[in-house]
Amino acid sequence: MPKRILQGTVTGDQNDQTVTVSVERRFTHPVLKKTIRKSKKYRAHDADNRFKVGDSVRIIECAPVSKNKRWEVLLDGAEA
Repeated sequence: MPKRILQGTVTGDQNDQTVTVSVERRFTHPVLKKTIRKSKKYRAHDADNRFKVGDSVRIIECAPVSKNKRWEVLLDGAEA
């Protein structure tokens, strides 16, 4: 099964090698037919402490790194 990739904004970088990423998704309500925005926070592994609050990042699924971290920040060619 392919690994999921999500895009979001860093909302927290207090912990060492960890960032909190808020990912927003939009969908149409099945009854009201209104566009709804929902967001969810993910804890992602950032080995180099490279990303700061407000940065736009992509995260990819990985094996569990700690109790709450199952994602890691994806380093694109431009950022590396």
